[in-house]
Amino acid sequence: MVDVGRSDGGPRSAVVVGAGIVGLSTAWFLQERGVEVTVLDRTGVAAGASWGNAGWLSPGLTIPLNEPSVLRYGLRSLLNPAAPLHIPLSVDPGLWSFLLRFAANCRWSSWTRAVRANRSLNAECVEAFDVLTANGVEAPTVDAPITAGFENARQAQGLLHELRRMADAGQPVEHAELDHDRLRELVPLASPSLTTGVRIDGQRHLDPGGFVRALARSVEARGATIRVLETVDIHSHRQGVTIHTRQGEVVSADVAVVATGAWLSRLAGRWGVRVPVRAGRGYSFTVPVDRPVPGPVYLPAARVACTPYQGALRVAGTMEFRDPDAPGVVSRLEAIIASARPLLDGVRWEERRDVWVGPRPVTPDGRALIGEVLARGVYVAGGHGMWGLAHGPITGRLLAEQITTGKQPDALRPFDPLR
Repeated sequence: MVDVGRSDGGPRSAVVVGAGIVGLSTAWFLQERGVEVTVLDRTGVAAGASWGNAGWLSPGLTIPLNEPSVLRYGLRSLLNPAAPLHIPLSVDPGLWSFLLRFAANCRWSSWTRAVRANRSLNAECVEAFDVLTANGVEAPTVDAPITAGFENARQAQGLLHELRRMADAGQPVEHAELDHDRLRELVPLASPSLTTGVRIDGQRHLDPGGFVRALARSVEARGATIRVLETVDIHSHRQGVTIHTRQGEVVSADVAVVATGAWLSRLAGRWGVRVPVRAGRGYSFTVPVDRPVPGPVYLPAARVACTPYQGALRVAGTMEFRDPDAPGVVSRLEAIIASARPLLDGVRWEERRDVWVGPRPVTPDGRALIGEVLARGVYVAGGHGMWGLAHGPITGRLLAEQITTGKQPDALRPFDPLR
């Protein structure tokens, strides 16, 4: 798109399609700029990946998925339904087209490009949360390091290698290696199997569903309407945009923002957006624990993330490429437990609750889609992969700037949806 700025004073009204962290953050920051907002969602606030994720506000671990080792691991996992990364054999041509593009991007040059693109979002993502919580979003974020646990020092080298590459790409991450005793201090639930660790400093965590619901309340308190309607089409015309819903209602505004997560491509595909978004589904649940958990725990070998949550432990993991609306697969949940059980003591696995499966929106090149599409006045925001929570508020702030000024912020250029 050509940056010429706005000569019309900017939009006065906007419809945001999607009531997750990205959509509601965009709505909030549009309100900051004087835009009247309506939010539409097919099922309601925080119904997708915004509710059941691990709740990490972790710029230090926004490591792109498309590194070369993931391609090798994915090929081995094809015949193993219990693997943390699972690609089910199917006849879905769209999935295989996506996976071929993903495989083509599983090289260090593409991975490095994604790291460099994320640097500007990482630099301001914590501050964007602070802006929200200082101005009416009544939900806390908690400062705490994320501690990664390993069975041996050789396993730890994989994460340390990634952190070195992050630093080489201009994204240094403050961290420290831990012996067994220091690991136990930070992770009282660590079993004897975990002998070494890596502490990632300068991170935070939060209750993701609670935060997004608080954000929705703030957006409503500032004058927005949030409606449960499913958008099926958006028409762009000289006077603005018209949103058509499955329920037969029509909503008009000056601009529209599509922030529908893993469902993004269903609306955006015909507006010149050639980069597909697919659902990399994750599972989570909550379990009681016998000892307090001072901070998030990462088990890289099992690809499991654990977070203190309402006096218990939220356990999240797996990456499963299926239709975003498909029902959960019990064996995927059991695989998470089987991989984490030997590594943690004092966890009452059989008493789990809040079992959840949700689709994380993944792009083949590891970069989100943020900006205006070919349809005048229509914008998209999504495809953040596993880091939609961390990058949601800063995405909303930058996109609101672009919408109201007509100028694309430099930070959003790598995420241009028309690339």
